[in-house]
Amino acid sequence: MMECHYQPYFDPEYESLIERIYPPRVCIDNDTREDCTLVKVDSKNKHGILLEMVQVLTDLDLVISKSYISSDGRWLMDVFHVTDQLGNKITDEPLINYIQQSLCAGSTNEEVGPPRHVPAENTTVEMTATDRPGLLSEISAVLAGLDCHIMAAKAWTHNKRAALIMYVVDQRTGGPISDRDLLSHMEEQLQNMVGKKRVRISGPTKGQTHTERRLHQMMFADRDYEMDGQDEEGRRKSGALTVEICNEKGYSVVSVKSRDRPKLLFDTVCALTDMDYVVFHAVISSHGSLAVQEYYLRHRNGCTLDTESERRRLTQCLVAAVERRVSYGLRLDVCTCNKLGLLSDIMRVFGENGLSVARAEIATRGERAVGAFYVTDTSGNDVEPATVESLRKEIGAATVLEVNNSHPWTPLKSKGGGENAAVEEQPRFSLGSLLWSQLERLSRNFGSIRS
Repeated sequence: MMECHYQPYFDPEYESLIERIYPPRVCIDNDTREDCTLVKVDSKNKHGILLEMVQVLTDLDLVISKSYISSDGRWLMDVFHVTDQLGNKITDEPLINYIQQSLCAGSTNEEVGPPRHVPAENTTVEMTATDRPGLLSEISAVLAGLDCHIMAAKAWTHNKRAALIMYVVDQRTGGPISDRDLLSHMEEQLQNMVGKKRVRISGPTKGQTHTERRLHQMMFADRDYEMDGQDEEGRRKSGALTVEICNEKGYSVVSVKSRDRPKLLFDTVCALTDMDYVVFHAVISSHGSLAVQEYYLRHRNGCTLDTESERRRLTQCLVAAVERRVSYGLRLDVCTCNKLGLLSDIMRVFGENGLSVARAEIATRGERAVGAFYVTDTSGNDVEPATVESLRKEIGAATVLEVNNSHPWTPLKSKGGGENAAVEEQPRFSLGSLLWSQLERLSRNFGSIRS
C-alpha cells in the first residue's frame, strides 16, 4: 500500500491573486561567481515548470554545471549555474534579455512548437518503428517522391526501437500539405513501412509540444524502457548509469549517477515530468565527466514510491531517458545546399557505403542545410577511415562533411584507473558543430517568445 500525503484545499482565486501580486522574477547574476553565470528564478510553482526552465536553457546550448531546486510549497526558488559551450559567462545582453523573457513565459502555460528555424506553417510527421538499417533512407525517399520537402527532422533509436519527427512542407507551395488525398496516400505508405507501429500526420497546431520532449514521449509510449534481464545486467555492470531510490521524510529520494553529457538534465526531468512526478527539492552537479542528480519527489497524487514494482519502473524509465540521446557511433557533420530530397540523397550514400544511422538531426534555413548523423556499420561496429573518405568523394565537393570526434558518452577514466572516477575533459569543437550553433542562433534571433 502506497503512503499518501494529502494537502489542504486552496481557493483557486487565491492562487491567481498571489501570481498577480508576485509575478515571476528572473535574475541573471554575473557577479557572485567567477566561473559561471547564476540564473535565479523565483516563481509561483506549477507542475512541469522545472522542465520548461531547463528546456529554455538547453535549447540555447547553455551548459548547466550545477542546479539547486527548491519548490516545497506553492512557490519555487531555483538556481542554475550556466556557461556557454566554451565555458564563458553569459554576457551578451540580447541573450540575457531573451533568457529572462523566456523563463518568465515558461512560468505560464505556454508551450513551444517546432524548432525556430522551421516555418510555423508546416506538416508534422511522427513515427515510431522497429529499428533496422535503411529505415530513415526509405522514409525520406517516400517523402521526396511525394514532393514533400523536409525542413527539419530528428530521429532517435534505443533498444531496437526508433522514433522520428519530421517537419515537412509541400515543395510546390512552400506551405503545409493541404491535399487530403496526398496526406492519405503519404500516411498509407509510411504505415506500410512500420507495420503495427504508429504514424501520425498533423497540420499546423498552436501549442505543439517541444520536439525532443515529444520524442521522449513517443519512445516511452512504445515501451522502449523494457529490456530483458540479460541486457539490464549488462548495463548494470557497465557502470555507466546507476539509479538509487529510497524513502525519507515523506519523499522518495532518487539519485541518478551517470557520465555527463549535454542535455542530460533535460532528459531526466522529461522522464519525471511525463510520469507525473513532482520534484520538490533537487541538487544537480557535475564533477568532470561524472554527473550526479538527486531528486526529492512524490507522485502528483501525493504518494511516494512505496512498492518494488514502482521503483523498478521508474528506474527503467530514467535509464531509458538517459540512454536515448546516447549514440555509440561516429558523428558526421554535414553542411550543404538545401534542396528537395536532400536527406534521401544523404541516406542513400550512407547506405551504399554500408552505414547505419543511430541518431540524426537536420535543419534548414534558406539555401543552407546542416545535419548531424551518428553512424556505425550495419553490425554496429566503428566506421573505418577509408569509408569516410569514400563518403566525401561520393557526396560531392559542394557538401562539407566533417568527422566530429567529441563523443557524447566517453568512458570515465582517472589517474587511479577507477571505473567511475571523474576526469576533466575540455570540449572539442568542429566546423560542423559551429555551423549548427550559428544556424540555431540566427534562427532564434532572440525575438519575441512564440507560443
